[in-house]
Amino acid sequence: MRYASITDRLADLGSGKWALHIRARQLKAGGADIIELTIGEPDVPPDRALIDECQRAMNAGRYRYSNGRGEHAVVAALVEKYRRRRADVTTENVMCFPGTQTALFGVMLGLVEAGDAVLVGDPLYATYEGVIQSTGAHHVLVPLKPEFGFHMQASDIEKAITPECRVLLLNTPHNPTGAVLTAAEIAEIGEVARRHDLWIVCDEVYEELVFDAVFASPFDNPDLAERTIVVSSISKSHAAPGFRSGWAVGPAEFTSRLLPVSETMLFGVQPFIADMTAYALTHDIDTARRMRESYRSRSRRVVEGLADAPGILVLPPEAGMFTLIDVSATGMSGEAFAWALLEEEGVAVMPGSSFGDEAQNFLRVSLTVPDADIDEACRRITALAERATQRQERRA
Repeated sequence: MRYASITDRLADLGSGKWALHIRARQLKAGGADIIELTIGEPDVPPDRALIDECQRAMNAGRYRYSNGRGEHAVVAALVEKYRRRRADVTTENVMCFPGTQTALFGVMLGLVEAGDAVLVGDPLYATYEGVIQSTGAHHVLVPLKPEFGFHMQASDIEKAITPECRVLLLNTPHNPTGAVLTAAEIAEIGEVARRHDLWIVCDEVYEELVFDAVFASPFDNPDLAERTIVVSSISKSHAAPGFRSGWAVGPAEFTSRLLPVSETMLFGVQPFIADMTAYALTHDIDTARRMRESYRSRSRRVVEGLADAPGILVLPPEAGMFTLIDVSATGMSGEAFAWALLEEEGVAVMPGSSFGDEAQNFLRVSLTVPDADIDEACRRITALAERATQRQERRA
């Protein structure tokens, strides 16, 4: 039997990147003592008021068909949210989707196709490659260098651009590095995009989880308004990943052209979840603040816990729920160290190779577990690092 080429393009871009996480879950189900530091799932529940609003909406019959752009209340809430950042936002700029992932998939379908290219930073979130290749386009990697705190540099974008490039995919705050681009850096990046007539798609799902830096966005720059599309959701800000409620905000002409694409794929989102999302966006809920303080504290805990670990360098994040650890001085790659850590010490982390070539020597460690688990994981990481460096010294 024959299959569409998309199945070949995505054949190696699905759950294979999460092989270690899947194996850890299997071991844990079998009774093994596993500390799981792999996925970015908030460790606090959604605020009870959101659950109550979702139930209220269902009890009120809010489970019928929606429309392609989104339910009135949530679209209005999104207009209010983004008008605080840019005064010219209207309902024509907004589209609702089931989560950031679906929003990004739909946006890419509307911007690129076979023969086109999308510029994206390396390291990159694990699903970006699949989202791009699903359209038939290909990605062009822009190195995010540790010496710049993994902040994308305009000069590196300029070097990477090819004639096929149509889109620059930004992610700030960034997963997996936790880097937060400054307004000045975004202005420089925007100048490159303008010179080469690039769309800017900006994934801002970690907007509410910035520690001490200042959040900035190309969406807020009037000079970039005509070419910028933001995707985001309540998955991280309100600890509600399972509700799958997200959006895209961009130029009115773009959303108008994308609407039939979205309607063909989804024909609307769930009204009762839309009502809950509208409530989340229009009420003072402190979930993000509590998570932000917790993840900032835990990132410091990792730094302190691994201070004496030989061959280990922690790169503290500026935002988000992960921290990167450079293990290259142990003599092991990130992939080898991560699998050894699972098999020998019962700690599951994501190998940096799941996020691109520039992260080959890193581990991505989730901060979404209790402090006691963070401390114990650091002790186990230190134990493996000591054995690895001893082996390296013997070989030398």
